[in-house]
Amino acid sequence: MHEDARTHSLADLEAWSRPGVSLAVLGHPIKHSISPAMHNAALAEMTRSDARFADWRYFRFEVPPEELPRALDLLHAKKFRGVNLTVPHKILAFGSPRVVAIDPAARPVGAINTLRWREDGWEGFNTDGHGLHEALREDLGGDLVDAHVILLGAGGAARGAAVECLQSRAASLWIANRTRDNLDALLAQLAPLAGEIPVHGFDPRTPPPSLPAHAWVINATSAGLKPSDAPPADLAALPSPRGVYDMIYNPPETALLAEARARRLPAANGLSMLVHQGARALELWTGTTVPVDAMKRAARAAMGG
Repeated sequence: MHEDARTHSLADLEAWSRPGVSLAVLGHPIKHSISPAMHNAALAEMTRSDARFADWRYFRFEVPPEELPRALDLLHAKKFRGVNLTVPHKILAFGSPRVVAIDPAARPVGAINTLRWREDGWEGFNTDGHGLHEALREDLGGDLVDAHVILLGAGGAARGAAVECLQSRAASLWIANRTRDNLDALLAQLAPLAGEIPVHGFDPRTPPPSLPAHAWVINATSAGLKPSDAPPADLAALPSPRGVYDMIYNPPETALLAEARARRLPAANGLSMLVHQGARALELWTGTTVPVDAMKRAARAAMGG
């Protein structure tokens, strides 16, 4: 089986003896991750101009949350150069004693998705915010700097997006969530970071009349993962959105994106965010420029087009 297609287990990791530099992504579930295809395509292209990367490979590991501590110990002992983390490990790893240093920009997020090996343990980073910002620029010609943003959701993905908006000095941030307790908790967490940037919360079922016009609408909810999911907000109730970015990439067309296109709004799904967060992680591990276009082509191919 091609290494991009195989999913490894903790038992495989315990017996790991591969020569060369290994990288990994951990998740539960993880079998549908396209990260190996993206990263190995980039490494293959990098090898053409730099033979140092000829023995670098990226692998996928199914790791339930209760096995994460053992997996991190084994990956460190086997000297994996870098690790990506996806659901449900981003928050768990943030609080792990095996992560001995965390990038200051990742601390307000409370989650990490990238680990880099060092002698005394793991160093943690979060590249999701970078991926979102680069995707917005690339797909929609937009920027978070001085922009009004309407963010849909108050979970972990929304927190990462909100922190990126505030660190990028957005003009204002409006967070929509149906569960008020979750919304209030997120607003309280963001308050120390906001400074003079106005941050407001609202129920998407009853948008306030004070919402700014021409705001970027970013979906950080899971609404859209299933074909039967209704959009997380009614775009007709928002004043002249500037464009819509849905962090979901599978399926490639959610109900929210379909509505945006019907209203002739600029719109894009989350595939480019996945690519750019992955490219940033590979830069952290390799210390060099990464061929983002090769990752993009591989991601599209892995998604069937």
